[in-house]
Amino acid sequence: MNRIWKPFLSLLLAGAAGAAIFAAIDASSSNDSAHPSAPPKINVQSAPLSREAKITTSFAPVIKKVTPSVVNIYSTKTVRVNPRMMPFFDDPFLRRFFGGEFDDNPQDNRGRPRTREEQSLGSGVIVSEDGYILTNNHVVDGADEIKVVLADDKKEFAAKLIGTDPQTDVAVLKVDGKSLPAVTTADSDQLEVGDVVLAIGNPFGIGQTVTMGIVSATGRGGFGVVDYEDFIQTDASINPGNSGGALVDAEGRLVGLNTFIISRSGGNQGVGFAVPINLARSVMERLTRDGKVVRGFLGVKLQPLVTAELAKQFGLPDQNGALISEVMPDTPAAKAGLKEGDFIVEFNGKKVEDNRHLRLMASQTAPKTKVTLKVIRDGKDKTFTVTLGELSDKENPQGMRKSSQSDVEQDTLDGVEVADLDAQWRREFDIPANVRGAVVTNVDEDAPAYRAELRAGDVVLEIDRKPVRNADDAVKLSKDLKSSVLLRVWSKGGSRYLVVDNTKHRK
Repeated sequence: MNRIWKPFLSLLLAGAAGAAIFAAIDASSSNDSAHPSAPPKINVQSAPLSREAKITTSFAPVIKKVTPSVVNIYSTKTVRVNPRMMPFFDDPFLRRFFGGEFDDNPQDNRGRPRTREEQSLGSGVIVSEDGYILTNNHVVDGADEIKVVLADDKKEFAAKLIGTDPQTDVAVLKVDGKSLPAVTTADSDQLEVGDVVLAIGNPFGIGQTVTMGIVSATGRGGFGVVDYEDFIQTDASINPGNSGGALVDAEGRLVGLNTFIISRSGGNQGVGFAVPINLARSVMERLTRDGKVVRGFLGVKLQPLVTAELAKQFGLPDQNGALISEVMPDTPAAKAGLKEGDFIVEFNGKKVEDNRHLRLMASQTAPKTKVTLKVIRDGKDKTFTVTLGELSDKENPQGMRKSSQSDVEQDTLDGVEVADLDAQWRREFDIPANVRGAVVTNVDEDAPAYRAELRAGDVVLEIDRKPVRNADDAVKLSKDLKSSVLLRVWSKGGSRYLVVDNTKHRK
Protein backbone atom coordinates (compact mmCIF):
# COMPACT_ATOMS: atom_id res chain seq x y z
CA MET A 1 0.00 0.00 0.00
CA ASN A 2 1.45 3.36 -1.00
CA ARG A 3 1.85 5.98 1.68
CA ILE A 4 3.06 9.56 1.48
CA TRP A 5 6.40 10.23 3.06
CA LYS A 6 6.15 14.00 2.72
CA PRO A 7 9.40 15.42 3.95
CA PHE A 8 12.11 13.35 2.45
CA LEU A 9 14.35 15.06 0.07
CA SER A 10 17.25 17.48 0.03
CA LEU A 11 20.33 16.18 1.67
CA LEU A 12 23.98 16.93 1.54
CA LEU A 13 25.96 13.73 1.60
CA ALA A 14 28.61 13.71 4.26
CA GLY A 15 30.52 10.84 2.72
CA ALA A 16 30.46 7.11 2.17
CA ALA A 17 29.85 4.75 5.06
CA GLY A 18 32.82 4.57 7.39
CA ALA A 19 34.64 1.31 7.93
CA ALA A 20 34.76 -0.49 11.24
CA ILE A 21 37.86 0.85 12.82
CA PHE A 22 40.96 -0.41 14.48
CA ALA A 23 41.26 -3.96 13.21
CA ALA A 24 44.20 -6.08 14.21
CA ILE A 25 46.28 -6.96 11.20
CA ASP A 26 48.42 -10.08 10.93
CA ALA A 27 51.61 -9.31 9.04
CA SER A 28 52.74 -11.91 6.55
CA SER A 29 56.20 -13.42 6.37
CA SER A 30 57.79 -14.89 3.30
CA ASN A 31 60.20 -17.18 5.08
CA ASP A 32 59.34 -19.72 7.76
CA SER A 33 62.79 -19.28 9.27
CA ALA A 34 62.14 -15.63 9.97
CA HIS A 35 61.30 -15.82 13.68
CA PRO A 36 60.33 -12.85 15.83
CA SER A 37 63.30 -11.32 17.65
CA ALA A 38 64.31 -8.20 19.50
CA PRO A 39 63.67 -5.00 17.55
CA PRO A 40 66.72 -3.81 15.61
CA LYS A 41 68.96 -1.21 17.18
CA ILE A 42 68.65 1.98 15.20
CA ASN A 43 70.09 5.44 15.67
CA VAL A 44 67.31 7.93 16.40
CA GLN A 45 67.86 11.66 16.78
CA SER A 46 64.62 13.19 18.01
CA ALA A 47 65.84 16.80 18.14
CA PRO A 48 64.02 19.02 15.64
CA LEU A 49 65.81 20.40 12.60
CA SER A 50 67.62 23.69 13.06
CA ARG A 51 65.58 26.25 11.13
CA GLU A 52 67.83 29.28 11.44
CA ALA A 53 68.03 31.06 8.10
CA LYS A 54 71.27 30.24 6.29
CA ILE A 55 72.48 29.85 2.73
CA THR A 56 73.68 26.38 1.70
CA THR A 57 75.77 26.19 -1.45
CA SER A 58 75.91 22.40 -1.54
CA PHE A 59 74.30 19.33 0.02
CA ALA A 60 77.21 17.14 -1.07
CA PRO A 61 78.45 16.41 2.50
CA VAL A 62 74.94 15.34 3.56
CA ILE A 63 74.47 13.19 0.46
CA LYS A 64 77.84 11.48 0.88
CA LYS A 65 76.83 10.57 4.41
CA VAL A 66 73.39 9.13 3.63
CA THR A 67 73.54 7.58 0.14
CA PRO A 68 75.46 4.43 1.24
CA SER A 69 72.39 3.57 3.37
CA VAL A 70 70.00 3.56 0.39
CA VAL A 71 69.93 0.26 -1.52
CA ASN A 72 68.46 -1.12 -4.73
CA ILE A 73 65.92 -3.93 -4.34
CA TYR A 74 65.26 -6.46 -7.09
CA SER A 75 62.37 -8.84 -6.56
CA THR A 76 61.21 -11.76 -8.70
CA LYS A 77 57.92 -13.62 -8.58
CA THR A 78 56.31 -16.36 -10.65
CA VAL A 79 52.88 -15.70 -12.08
CA ARG A 80 50.49 -18.10 -13.81
CA VAL A 81 49.09 -17.13 -17.19
CA ASN A 82 46.04 -18.87 -18.63
CA PRO A 83 45.82 -18.39 -22.42
CA ARG A 84 42.08 -18.98 -22.29
CA MET A 85 41.80 -15.72 -20.39
CA MET A 86 43.44 -13.99 -23.37
CA PRO A 87 41.66 -15.44 -26.42
CA PHE A 88 43.46 -13.22 -28.92
CA PHE A 89 46.55 -15.41 -28.48
CA ASP A 90 44.64 -18.20 -30.25
CA ASP A 91 44.91 -16.18 -33.45
CA PRO A 92 47.96 -17.54 -35.41
CA PHE A 93 48.48 -14.15 -37.02
CA LEU A 94 48.73 -12.37 -33.68
CA ARG A 95 50.90 -15.12 -32.17
CA ARG A 96 53.60 -14.29 -34.71
CA PHE A 97 54.20 -11.05 -32.84
CA PHE A 98 54.43 -12.67 -29.41
CA GLY A 99 56.90 -15.41 -30.32
CA GLY A 100 58.27 -18.00 -27.95
CA GLU A 101 56.05 -17.74 -24.92
CA PHE A 102 52.98 -18.88 -26.81
CA ASP A 103 54.40 -20.70 -29.87
CA ASP A 104 56.89 -23.17 -28.42
CA ASN A 105 54.20 -25.57 -27.22
CA PRO A 106 50.93 -25.57 -29.17
CA GLN A 107 49.31 -27.75 -26.52
CA ASP A 108 49.61 -24.90 -24.04
CA ASN A 109 47.94 -22.52 -26.46
CA ARG A 110 44.77 -24.57 -26.16
CA GLY A 111 44.31 -23.55 -22.56
CA ARG A 112 46.85 -25.10 -20.21
CA PRO A 113 48.01 -22.50 -17.66
CA ARG A 114 51.63 -21.41 -18.03
CA THR A 115 54.02 -19.62 -15.73
CA ARG A 116 56.39 -16.76 -16.26
CA GLU A 117 58.63 -14.62 -14.09
CA GLU A 118 57.98 -10.99 -13.32
CA GLN A 119 60.68 -8.70 -12.00
CA SER A 120 60.28 -5.40 -10.22
CA LEU A 121 62.65 -2.72 -9.08
CA GLY A 122 62.53 -0.55 -5.99
CA SER A 123 64.62 0.99 -3.26
CA GLY A 124 65.14 0.47 0.44
CA VAL A 125 66.99 1.95 3.42
CA ILE A 126 69.41 0.21 5.80
CA VAL A 127 68.33 1.16 9.32
CA SER A 128 70.60 -1.06 11.44
CA GLU A 129 74.22 -2.12 11.12
CA ASP A 130 73.28 -5.80 11.31
CA GLY A 131 71.21 -5.62 8.13
CA TYR A 132 67.60 -4.61 8.76
CA ILE A 133 66.12 -2.75 5.79
CA LEU A 134 62.88 -0.79 5.44
CA THR A 135 61.02 -0.59 2.15
CA ASN A 136 57.48 -0.50 0.77
CA ASN A 137 55.28 -3.57 0.83
CA HIS A 138 54.38 -3.08 -2.83
CA VAL A 139 58.06 -3.37 -3.79
CA VAL A 140 58.30 -6.96 -2.52
CA ASP A 141 54.68 -8.09 -2.51
CA GLY A 142 54.40 -11.74 -3.58
CA ALA A 143 58.12 -12.03 -4.32
CA ASP A 144 59.75 -15.47 -4.54
CA GLU A 145 63.23 -13.99 -4.46
CA ILE A 146 64.54 -10.65 -3.19
CA LYS A 147 68.02 -9.29 -3.82
CA VAL A 148 69.54 -6.21 -2.25
CA VAL A 149 72.39 -4.36 -3.96
CA LEU A 150 74.37 -1.71 -2.12
CA ALA A 151 74.74 1.73 -3.59
CA ASP A 152 78.23 1.07 -4.93
CA ASP A 153 76.82 -1.85 -7.02
CA LYS A 154 79.65 -4.04 -5.81
CA LYS A 155 77.96 -6.04 -3.08
CA GLU A 156 74.77 -8.09 -3.47
CA PHE A 157 72.78 -9.85 -0.75
CA ALA A 158 69.96 -12.36 -0.75
CA ALA A 159 67.31 -10.79 1.47
CA LYS A 160 64.93 -12.48 3.87
CA LEU A 161 61.44 -11.04 4.20
CA ILE A 162 60.84 -10.55 7.92
CA GLY A 163 57.30 -9.30 7.51
CA THR A 164 54.96 -6.93 5.75
CA ASP A 165 52.13 -4.63 6.72
CA PRO A 166 50.03 -3.88 3.62
CA GLN A 167 47.83 -1.57 5.70
CA THR A 168 50.70 0.97 5.86
CA ASP A 169 52.67 -0.26 2.80
CA VAL A 170 55.71 -1.06 4.96
CA ALA A 171 57.94 -4.13 4.66
CA VAL A 172 60.99 -5.23 6.66
CA LEU A 173 63.88 -7.15 5.09
CA LYS A 174 67.02 -8.65 6.63
CA VAL A 175 70.37 -9.35 5.04
CA ASP A 176 73.33 -11.11 6.65
CA GLY A 177 75.87 -8.40 7.18
CA LYS A 178 77.93 -6.59 9.77
CA SER A 179 78.86 -2.93 10.14
CA LEU A 180 76.57 -1.97 7.30
CA PRO A 181 76.04 1.78 6.65
CA ALA A 182 72.90 2.37 8.69
CA VAL A 183 71.05 5.65 8.34
CA THR A 184 70.24 7.95 11.25
CA THR A 185 66.49 8.47 11.70
CA ALA A 186 64.72 11.62 12.85
CA ASP A 187 61.42 12.26 14.61
CA SER A 188 59.05 12.78 11.65
CA ASP A 189 56.49 14.41 13.96
CA GLN A 190 58.90 17.38 14.15
CA LEU A 191 58.68 18.05 10.39
CA GLU A 192 57.23 21.36 9.30
CA VAL A 193 55.93 22.58 5.97
CA GLY A 194 58.82 24.31 4.22
CA ASP A 195 61.60 22.06 5.57
CA VAL A 196 64.08 21.06 2.86
CA VAL A 197 64.09 17.33 2.07
CA LEU A 198 66.08 15.10 -0.28
CA ALA A 199 64.66 12.02 -2.03
CA ILE A 200 67.11 9.21 -2.76
CA GLY A 201 66.42 6.10 -4.81
CA ASN A 202 66.83 4.36 -8.15
CA PRO A 203 64.22 5.85 -10.53
CA PHE A 204 63.64 3.87 -13.74
CA GLY A 205 66.67 1.71 -12.87
CA ILE A 206 69.12 4.36 -14.08
CA GLY A 207 71.13 4.30 -10.85
CA GLN A 208 71.10 6.06 -7.52
CA THR A 209 69.63 9.54 -7.88
CA VAL A 210 69.14 12.43 -5.46
CA THR A 211 66.46 15.09 -5.87
CA MET A 212 65.63 18.06 -3.66
CA GLY A 213 62.39 19.73 -2.58
CA ILE A 214 60.53 20.85 0.50
CA VAL A 215 57.87 19.39 2.74
CA SER A 216 54.68 20.50 0.99
CA ALA A 217 52.31 19.16 3.67
CA THR A 218 52.12 16.64 6.49
CA GLY A 219 49.36 14.30 7.62
CA ARG A 220 47.99 13.75 4.12
CA GLY A 221 45.40 11.01 3.63
CA GLY A 222 42.13 10.04 2.05
CA PHE A 223 43.67 8.61 -1.12
CA GLY A 224 42.56 5.02 -0.53
CA VAL A 225 46.10 3.78 -1.21
CA VAL A 226 46.39 1.99 2.15
CA ASP A 227 44.23 1.64 5.25
CA TYR A 228 46.31 3.90 7.50
CA GLU A 229 47.40 7.05 5.68
CA ASP A 230 49.49 9.79 7.25
CA PHE A 231 51.74 10.77 4.37
CA ILE A 232 54.38 13.44 4.07
CA GLN A 233 53.83 15.36 0.84
CA THR A 234 56.86 16.71 -1.03
CA ASP A 235 57.75 18.28 -4.36
CA ALA A 236 61.11 16.48 -4.44
CA SER A 237 61.09 14.48 -7.67
CA ILE A 238 59.88 10.89 -7.11
CA ASN A 239 59.49 8.42 -9.98
CA PRO A 240 58.99 4.65 -10.51
CA GLY A 241 61.90 2.87 -8.83
CA ASN A 242 62.04 5.41 -5.99
CA SER A 243 59.46 3.41 -3.99
CA GLY A 244 60.86 2.42 -0.62
CA GLY A 245 63.75 4.85 -0.92
CA ALA A 246 64.79 7.50 1.56
CA LEU A 247 63.31 10.90 2.20
CA VAL A 248 65.85 12.69 4.41
CA ASP A 249 66.03 16.11 5.99
CA ALA A 250 68.74 18.72 5.42
CA GLU A 251 70.92 16.98 8.01
CA GLY A 252 70.69 13.62 6.26
CA ARG A 253 68.33 12.01 8.79
CA LEU A 254 65.64 9.64 7.53
CA VAL A 255 62.16 11.15 7.83
CA GLY A 256 60.16 8.96 5.44
CA LEU A 257 59.92 6.18 2.84
CA ASN A 258 59.03 7.44 -0.64
CA THR A 259 55.84 5.62 -1.63
CA PHE A 260 53.72 7.03 -4.45
CA ILE A 261 52.98 10.03 -6.63
CA ILE A 262 49.93 11.69 -8.09
CA SER A 263 50.51 12.24 -11.79
CA ARG A 264 48.55 12.63 -15.01
CA SER A 265 51.54 11.62 -17.11
CA GLY A 266 52.91 8.74 -15.04
CA GLY A 267 56.03 10.73 -14.20
CA ASN A 268 56.87 13.23 -11.51
CA GLN A 269 54.72 16.34 -11.39
CA GLY A 270 55.81 17.59 -8.00
CA VAL A 271 53.21 15.79 -5.89
CA GLY A 272 54.87 12.88 -4.11
CA PHE A 273 54.17 11.12 -0.84
CA ALA A 274 56.22 9.29 1.78
CA VAL A 275 55.34 7.12 4.79
CA PRO A 276 56.60 8.96 7.92
CA ILE A 277 59.52 7.19 9.55
CA ASN A 278 57.78 7.22 12.95
CA LEU A 279 54.97 5.11 11.51
CA ALA A 280 57.36 2.83 9.60
CA ARG A 281 59.54 2.38 12.66
CA SER A 282 56.56 1.44 14.82
CA VAL A 283 55.52 -1.19 12.28
CA MET A 284 59.07 -2.55 12.06
CA GLU A 285 59.39 -2.91 15.82
CA ARG A 286 56.18 -4.94 16.04
CA LEU A 287 57.05 -7.11 13.04
CA THR A 288 60.49 -7.97 14.39
CA ARG A 289 59.37 -8.41 17.99
CA ASP A 290 55.99 -10.10 17.56
CA GLY A 291 56.02 -11.34 13.98
CA LYS A 292 52.83 -9.39 13.25
CA VAL A 293 51.17 -6.02 13.70
CA VAL A 294 48.23 -5.86 16.09
CA ARG A 295 46.10 -2.76 16.30
CA GLY A 296 43.72 -1.47 18.92
CA PHE A 297 40.01 -2.02 18.32
CA LEU A 298 37.46 0.51 19.52
CA GLY A 299 34.35 -0.93 17.89
CA VAL A 300 32.75 2.04 16.17
CA LYS A 301 32.08 3.22 12.65
CA LEU A 302 32.85 6.82 11.89
CA GLN A 303 31.31 9.47 9.70
CA PRO A 304 33.71 9.90 6.75
CA LEU A 305 33.26 13.67 6.66
CA VAL A 306 31.83 16.12 9.16
CA THR A 307 30.29 18.94 7.14
CA ALA A 308 29.38 22.38 8.41
CA GLU A 309 25.72 21.30 8.25
CA LEU A 310 26.39 18.26 10.44
CA ALA A 311 28.36 20.33 12.93
CA LYS A 312 25.42 22.72 13.17
CA GLN A 313 22.92 19.90 13.67
CA PHE A 314 24.97 18.42 16.50
CA GLY A 315 25.76 21.77 18.10
CA LEU A 316 29.51 21.35 17.62
CA PRO A 317 31.96 24.25 18.00
CA ASP A 318 33.76 23.24 14.78
CA GLN A 319 34.37 20.28 12.45
CA ASN A 320 37.54 19.02 14.16
CA GLY A 321 36.87 15.57 15.57
CA ALA A 322 35.40 12.17 14.70
CA LEU A 323 31.65 11.59 14.64
CA ILE A 324 30.43 8.11 15.63
CA SER A 325 27.80 6.91 13.16
CA GLU A 326 27.48 3.41 14.65
CA VAL A 327 28.56 1.59 17.81
CA MET A 328 28.92 -2.13 17.25
CA PRO A 329 27.42 -4.32 20.00
CA ASP A 330 29.59 -6.09 22.56
CA THR A 331 32.65 -3.99 21.69
CA PRO A 332 34.92 -1.86 23.90
CA ALA A 333 33.06 1.29 22.81
CA ALA A 334 29.66 -0.19 23.62
CA LYS A 335 30.83 -1.42 27.02
CA ALA A 336 32.24 2.02 27.82
CA GLY A 337 28.89 3.68 27.05
CA LEU A 338 29.67 5.45 23.77
CA LYS A 339 26.68 6.13 21.50
CA GLU A 340 25.86 7.06 17.93
CA GLY A 341 26.16 10.80 17.53
CA ASP A 342 29.01 11.14 20.03
CA PHE A 343 31.71 13.45 18.68
CA ILE A 344 35.22 12.41 19.76
CA VAL A 345 37.50 15.41 20.17
CA GLU A 346 40.37 13.93 22.22
CA PHE A 347 42.12 10.55 22.39
CA ASN A 348 44.32 10.10 25.46
CA GLY A 349 44.74 13.86 25.81
CA LYS A 350 45.59 14.45 22.14
CA LYS A 351 43.26 16.43 19.93
CA VAL A 352 41.45 14.45 17.23
CA GLU A 353 41.45 16.22 13.86
CA ASP A 354 39.17 13.85 11.95
CA ASN A 355 38.18 10.19 11.64
CA ARG A 356 41.42 9.24 9.88
CA HIS A 357 43.48 10.82 12.63
CA LEU A 358 41.54 8.89 15.29
CA ARG A 359 42.09 5.62 13.39
CA LEU A 360 45.82 6.32 13.26
CA MET A 361 46.11 7.03 16.97
CA ALA A 362 44.17 3.93 17.91
CA SER A 363 46.08 1.77 15.42
CA GLN A 364 49.33 2.62 17.18
CA THR A 365 47.91 1.80 20.61
CA ALA A 366 48.25 -1.76 21.87
CA PRO A 367 45.14 -3.84 22.63
CA LYS A 368 44.14 -3.98 26.32
CA THR A 369 45.36 -0.39 26.77
CA LYS A 370 43.02 1.89 28.71
CA VAL A 371 42.46 5.12 26.82
CA THR A 372 40.51 8.24 27.71
CA LEU A 373 38.13 9.68 25.15
CA LYS A 374 36.69 13.18 25.42
CA VAL A 375 33.44 13.50 23.48
CA ILE A 376 30.72 16.05 22.87
CA ARG A 377 27.25 14.61 23.42
CA ASP A 378 24.16 16.81 23.07
CA GLY A 379 26.36 19.88 23.28
CA LYS A 380 28.04 18.83 26.54
CA ASP A 381 31.55 17.48 27.18
CA LYS A 382 31.80 13.95 28.50
CA THR A 383 34.77 11.69 29.25
CA PHE A 384 34.90 7.92 28.79
CA THR A 385 37.54 5.33 29.61
CA VAL A 386 37.79 2.55 27.04
CA THR A 387 39.91 -0.59 27.20
CA LEU A 388 40.87 -1.22 23.60
CA GLY A 389 40.28 -4.68 22.18
CA GLU A 390 41.83 -6.58 19.30
CA LEU A 391 39.95 -7.44 16.13
CA SER A 392 40.81 -10.70 14.40
CA ASP A 393 41.01 -11.16 10.64
CA LYS A 394 37.53 -12.77 10.68
CA GLU A 395 35.81 -9.59 11.81
CA ASN A 396 31.32 -6.89 7.14
CA PRO A 397 8.28 -4.86 -3.77
CA GLN A 398 5.74 -4.45 -1.27
CA GLY A 399 4.63 -1.84 1.26
CA MET A 400 6.15 1.14 -0.51
CA ARG A 401 5.46 4.59 0.83
CA LYS A 402 5.80 7.17 -1.90
CA SER A 403 6.24 10.88 -1.57
CA SER A 404 3.58 13.24 -2.78
CA GLN A 405 4.35 15.26 -5.88
CA SER A 406 1.11 17.21 -5.70
CA ASP A 407 2.22 19.82 -3.21
CA VAL A 408 3.04 23.23 -4.58
CA GLU A 409 6.07 23.47 -2.32
CA GLN A 410 8.42 20.55 -2.00
CA ASP A 411 8.83 19.40 1.58
CA THR A 412 12.21 18.51 3.02
CA LEU A 413 11.88 14.77 2.40
CA ASP A 414 9.75 14.61 -0.71
CA GLY A 415 10.70 12.37 -3.59
CA VAL A 416 11.64 9.15 -1.80
CA GLU A 417 9.89 5.79 -1.67
CA VAL A 418 10.30 3.67 1.46
CA ALA A 419 9.12 0.24 2.53
CA ASP A 420 9.20 -2.10 5.51
CA LEU A 421 12.28 -4.29 5.64
CA ASP A 422 11.12 -7.78 4.72
CA ALA A 423 12.99 -10.83 3.41
CA GLN A 424 12.52 -9.74 -0.19
CA TRP A 425 14.10 -6.33 0.29
CA ARG A 426 16.90 -7.77 2.40
CA ARG A 427 17.78 -10.21 -0.38
CA GLU A 428 17.53 -7.58 -3.10
CA PHE A 429 19.77 -5.05 -1.36
CA ASP A 430 21.89 -7.50 0.70
CA ILE A 431 20.81 -5.94 4.00
CA PRO A 432 21.89 -7.87 7.15
CA ALA A 433 19.26 -9.26 9.53
CA ASN A 434 20.38 -7.00 12.39
CA VAL A 435 19.62 -3.77 10.49
CA ARG A 436 16.27 -2.21 11.48
CA GLY A 437 14.59 0.73 9.78
CA ALA A 438 12.81 1.78 6.58
CA VAL A 439 14.40 0.73 3.32
CA VAL A 440 14.65 3.31 0.55
CA THR A 441 13.26 1.72 -2.61
CA ASN A 442 13.48 4.68 -4.96
CA VAL A 443 14.67 8.30 -5.02
CA ASP A 444 13.52 10.73 -7.71
CA GLU A 445 16.50 11.95 -9.71
CA ASP A 446 15.28 15.55 -9.50
CA ALA A 447 15.01 15.43 -5.73
CA PRO A 448 17.54 17.09 -3.40
CA ALA A 449 18.03 13.72 -1.68
CA TYR A 450 19.23 12.19 -4.93
CA ARG A 451 21.68 15.01 -5.51
CA ALA A 452 22.88 14.40 -1.97
CA GLU A 453 23.49 10.75 -2.97
CA LEU A 454 20.76 9.01 -1.03
CA ARG A 455 20.04 5.89 -3.04
CA ALA A 456 17.74 2.89 -3.25
CA GLY A 457 18.95 0.22 -0.84
CA ASP A 458 19.83 2.67 1.91
CA VAL A 459 18.02 2.08 5.20
CA VAL A 460 16.80 5.04 7.25
CA LEU A 461 17.69 4.35 10.89
CA GLU A 462 16.93 7.71 12.50
CA ILE A 463 15.19 10.99 11.66
CA ASP A 464 16.29 13.94 13.76
CA ARG A 465 17.90 11.56 16.29
CA LYS A 466 14.65 9.56 16.70
CA PRO A 467 14.74 5.84 15.84
CA VAL A 468 12.94 4.52 12.76
CA ARG A 469 11.69 0.95 13.10
CA ASN A 470 9.69 0.70 9.90
CA ALA A 471 8.13 2.71 7.08
CA ASP A 472 5.22 3.86 9.28
CA ASP A 473 7.69 5.39 11.70
CA ALA A 474 9.35 7.18 8.80
CA VAL A 475 6.01 8.59 7.70
CA LYS A 476 5.10 9.81 11.20
CA LEU A 477 8.50 11.32 11.93
CA SER A 478 8.53 13.05 8.56
CA LYS A 479 5.49 15.19 9.37
CA ASP A 480 6.09 18.85 10.15
CA LEU A 481 9.84 18.61 9.75
CA LYS A 482 12.03 21.68 9.49
CA SER A 483 13.56 22.69 6.19
CA SER A 484 16.75 21.03 7.44
CA VAL A 485 16.69 17.53 8.93
CA LEU A 486 19.29 15.09 10.18
CA LEU A 487 19.12 11.46 9.03
CA ARG A 488 21.16 8.43 10.02
CA VAL A 489 21.15 5.79 7.30
CA TRP A 490 22.66 2.36 6.79
CA SER A 491 24.42 2.04 3.45
CA LYS A 492 26.80 -0.53 1.94
CA GLY A 493 27.74 -2.20 5.20
CA GLY A 494 27.87 0.79 7.55
CA SER A 495 25.94 3.79 8.77
CA ARG A 496 26.41 7.50 8.21
CA TYR A 497 24.72 10.81 8.95
CA LEU A 498 23.12 12.97 6.26
CA VAL A 499 21.81 16.51 6.45
CA VAL A 500 18.71 17.10 4.33
CA ASP A 501 18.59 20.81 3.59
CA ASN A 502 15.63 21.90 1.49
CA THR A 503 16.81 25.51 1.45
CA LYS A 504 19.40 24.39 -1.10
CA HIS A 505 16.80 22.86 -3.38
CA ARG A 506 17.37 23.99 -6.96
CA LYS A 507 14.20 24.96 -8.80
